[in-house]
Amino acid sequence: MNITEKLILGSGSPRRKEILSLADIDFEVQVSDVDESFSDNIPVDDVPELLAIRKARAIQKQLNVTEVTILTADTIVVVDSEILGKPVDREEAILMIQKLSGKKHRVLTGVCVLKENEIISFTDTTRVTFAEISKSDIEYYVDMYKPFDKAGAYAIQEWIGVRYIKNIDGCYYNVMGLPLPKIIRKLNW
Repeated sequence: MNITEKLILGSGSPRRKEILSLADIDFEVQVSDVDESFSDNIPVDDVPELLAIRKARAIQKQLNVTEVTILTADTIVVVDSEILGKPVDREEAILMIQKLSGKKHRVLTGVCVLKENEIISFTDTTRVTFAEISKSDIEYYVDMYKPFDKAGAYAIQEWIGVRYIKNIDGCYYNVMGLPLPKIIRKLNW
């Protein structure tokens, strides 16, 4: 599969747009309102890929064309077998970061590339370790950066990541929400 056809990024994420732009990939954005709920019976590691596929199919249906390549992704943070999605408010964001403080967690991004009826999908995993973070610094970060649109309530490229991430094992861009180097290799773009 190549991207000689028009590429549609099925995401409103400014970070995903930034990553594609950094790689000089031309794209247009199309967002759809997709139900991101999932059954408790689905293994944690399968969730982001399932949601990415769901998003791609919804956008394909919305556009009602097959001559485009659709790229979608979904990112989750997993700590102690618990999925941390996007926080709904300040209190939940603070609680999420407290759960990550001083621990290793996994960031999983499910990716789907859909063209016509051909689907290429996978999940990329990056392990991230945070140093201990004081409650006052967590509150400062949440109040200043408002990470309510971010899985796990943080962004690696923001203040909290710069100050408190001790180690990263895997793709940095995966933690931002789009493992583009792996996508490029997998699809020979």
